[in-house]
Amino acid sequence: METLQAASHHAPPVRPGQHATSRSTAADSLMVRACRREVVPHTPIWLMRQAGRYMPEYRAIRARQSMLEAISDPAVAAEITLQPVDALGVDAAIIFSDILPPLIGMGLELDFVSGTGPRIANPVRVPHDVDMLGTPPAEQTLRGTLDAIRLVRAALPSSKPLIGFAGAPFTLACYAIEGGGSQRYETAKAFMYAEPAAWSRLMRRLVTVLSDYLLAQARAGADVLQVFDSWAGALGPHDYNRFVRPYNVKLFNSLSGVGVPVINFSTGTGAYIDDVAACGGDVVGIDWRTPLDAVRSRLGATRAIMGNLDPIALLAPWRELKAQVDDVLRRAGSNPGHIFNIGHGILPATSVDNVRRLVEYVHEQTAIASKE
Repeated sequence: METLQAASHHAPPVRPGQHATSRSTAADSLMVRACRREVVPHTPIWLMRQAGRYMPEYRAIRARQSMLEAISDPAVAAEITLQPVDALGVDAAIIFSDILPPLIGMGLELDFVSGTGPRIANPVRVPHDVDMLGTPPAEQTLRGTLDAIRLVRAALPSSKPLIGFAGAPFTLACYAIEGGGSQRYETAKAFMYAEPAAWSRLMRRLVTVLSDYLLAQARAGADVLQVFDSWAGALGPHDYNRFVRPYNVKLFNSLSGVGVPVINFSTGTGAYIDDVAACGGDVVGIDWRTPLDAVRSRLGATRAIMGNLDPIALLAPWRELKAQVDDVLRRAGSNPGHIFNIGHGILPATSVDNVRRLVEYVHEQTAIASKE
């Protein structure tokens, strides 16, 4: 299969394995400064799944390669990562990958089935399955993504940080046990309740793998790290604090000396966002279900916040989208430390023009507000 070359006019590419050189200047970018709650000229904006199926350039690449092939090919992953940076003017790149590949290195047989989504052929169903899972280093099992980070970091201008990421232990545990996506997570939660010792072993193994992976991404050149706990909202506060929080604390503690900002993102957790934030991270990512001013009042001004436009608002006409963006910006307030984002990933039916207009509008409006 033809290998696509990571193309960018910003800087020449580097060979996989070669270290990036622009890390120190990326620390002065708007995105990183906002993560540190510093005053910036305008609110930075990036979007989850900003490199994805809504972009024709992405669809053209994926027509020739499967999801796992694109992720594991550093040049292709780098090219996909860079597409929205040039096309949309976003303030950060996020490495093109997925939260699930770490499970492959642990011994689970993952595939992405067209029209269905991720599927695991040998899911975890009994305690013995947990004990068979390995914890190999990321440099051994996820080298394609780490090399893609090196390529992208060398190609990006210093004003654009690169975000690396991983899933949170609970979210990956759900996929590992369910064997794919779910609406109620009954199989995963039943295992959690019935086999608490095996659940603990599974979560500890995941912390080991994810911590190593995130640290490796930072060494490769990622300027910001994000932890996605996409399915934490499947739990109530009692179960979250009992079955998830101890392991998230371990994960964030392992990143405390990494030297780059860390974003703690979850969905459906507004009722206990204080408990989520207490796990760690420099930035708390909020989905669209909880107003930002309510989060500010509960967390105080000591944490940066990220969010939180409803992704479906990007399907609306401009008059409605504009009104919703204005509401997010108003609720974010004038305190430093806001990064604009949507509350989950961009949907495939989203108009590229709407996304581009959103980025321009956030820049314009917040630049005006900063001068008043």
